[in-house]
Amino acid sequence: MAHATHTHARRNARRNIAVALLGSALLTVAGATVPATAAETPQSPTPVPTLVYAASVGADAADVYYPESGGHLPVVLLQQGANVDKSHYEGYARTVAAFGFVVVVPNHVRSVFGVPGLWASADQSLTTVAWSKAENTRADSPLAGRLDPASFALLGHSFGGAAGLATVQGQCEPPFCFGLPPGAVKPAELKAAAFFGTNNVPPGGGPVAPVNNTMPVALIQGSADGVAAPSAAQATYEAMKGAPKALVTVDEVNHYGITDVQNPPGAAPDPSPQTTDQVDGIRTSARWSALFLKAALGDPFARSYVRYWGDIADPAVVVQQVY
Repeated sequence: MAHATHTHARRNARRNIAVALLGSALLTVAGATVPATAAETPQSPTPVPTLVYAASVGADAADVYYPESGGHLPVVLLQQGANVDKSHYEGYARTVAAFGFVVVVPNHVRSVFGVPGLWASADQSLTTVAWSKAENTRADSPLAGRLDPASFALLGHSFGGAAGLATVQGQCEPPFCFGLPPGAVKPAELKAAAFFGTNNVPPGGGPVAPVNNTMPVALIQGSADGVAAPSAAQATYEAMKGAPKALVTVDEVNHYGITDVQNPPGAAPDPSPQTTDQVDGIRTSARWSALFLKAALGDPFARSYVRYWGDIADPAVVVQQVY
């Protein structure tokens, strides 16, 4: 395994070279090759239009975002933060979808220790994989024949990311899962994951147990997060045993840096202010999430961007990774 941690000094020294490379680079999005002009680099939203439709994924109402064109699309489940309605992830989900994914965002209603609400669970991946296989063959689906159900990935925010970490490890333990045997929550189709504002630090603090990730996992962390501390993300990253792994710190973004509004109604507010523009924070976090997943699925441009020069060209992030 190779280890790469790019410091500010190294990034500044090489940034001009990386930016020059962008001028002639080609970004492959949703099966189409798009020239990377100054306005259409990976540092800005992709120019591929995205669409959305309402669906039922198991018992959950869900929004499904997808690129207007392209086929063989991997399916990504985005698991919500505690009591954050699915509607607040539109900007983030659309940006990820524009990179060539179908992004499924459910409202997962259940009770945790007797408290009803929107709580992600570790077994949602099983339901979503089953849905994608059925949706790919449903004659009146807008995605009929366009999906790649064998390529499945996870996104998650906060509590949803912690539930996703449990899925990655095949764990079914409260509060993220109840009643399934070990390993049963992890579908064979799951290839990679990227989680925002997520850590495995026990409530009240303490050491982080080893994270047995048997697939590529990225933690996307806001440097101004006042709910899930950057130090907790660092400890969780260090506890990950598998590779590739990455910790992408987004400058001056807080716990709600990927939602359309700060402190969505019903969710616990972040007392730490975010100084980065909301749209910019969404774009940066979604871009790194999407390209990390694409790299894990074998895309050569995404792999080059994530591993070697993306953080040099992007002043909004600091990246630690092992691959």
